[in-house]
Amino acid sequence: MKKEQLTTEKQTESEKPKKTSIWRELVGIFWALVIALTVRSCAFEPYNIPSGSMIPTLLIGDYLFITKYDYGYSRHSFPFSVPIIPHGKLFAREPKRGDVVIFRMTPAIQPQLSGNVDYIKRIIGLPGDTVQMIDGRLYINDKMVDRQLIGKKTIDTEMGKATFFEYAETLPNGVVHTIFENNDEALPDNTKKFTVPENHFFAMGDNRDNSLDSRFFGAVPMTNLEGKARFIFYSNNGNGSFWQFWRWPEFIRSNRLFTGIE
Repeated sequence: MKKEQLTTEKQTESEKPKKTSIWRELVGIFWALVIALTVRSCAFEPYNIPSGSMIPTLLIGDYLFITKYDYGYSRHSFPFSVPIIPHGKLFAREPKRGDVVIFRMTPAIQPQLSGNVDYIKRIIGLPGDTVQMIDGRLYINDKMVDRQLIGKKTIDTEMGKATFFEYAETLPNGVVHTIFENNDEALPDNTKKFTVPENHFFAMGDNRDNSLDSRFFGAVPMTNLEGKARFIFYSNNGNGSFWQFWRWPEFIRSNRLFTGIE
């Protein structure tokens, strides 16, 4: 009996460290997830470009980082729009005209959506501004925005190769960026005059004739802004996978790696 008792006690003692070790690993994993979610929600988040609405600034297959602290925090700062902040926005700061931003598109803004989707566009109109497109030209507060023709450019799009007119557009605050136009007669080239409400922003894609933006769904609420696009850390032209390292020169756009977004 004594030998059996000693054996049982030894087994019990040997099991304790194993249980403690497993518990520590679980606690470690928990805190690692908490830290990762905190960084993702409050500081930095990766994002990939699935469409051509921001060509030529951003291409399909670009992977970029956004900073989450620029415009403050709302429920949309968190994964799945969990209502940790149920109303409004903490530490809110307005974006500048010309900022490239990520915002949460919801069915409240675009009823056709069945759920929340992230959009990336450029801030064109600020609260109180009027914005209108007339014959392909952008008007802000009834003044035509200057644009200068750079030339024609042929690139790959979702629909294959396409040729665009490329312009340098100068916004009223002096921000210069490039835009693409098919022509000045497309559906989005003539709109009504929009007045941007308080705490809202008018957002447009740089690929002007191929962008679903505020010309169609109206201004974006401040609370839906998630962050500012900062720099591209990886870019893939779609002709290969990252693990095919021997083919990297074929599909990695090396000239776009670690470039800032303006």
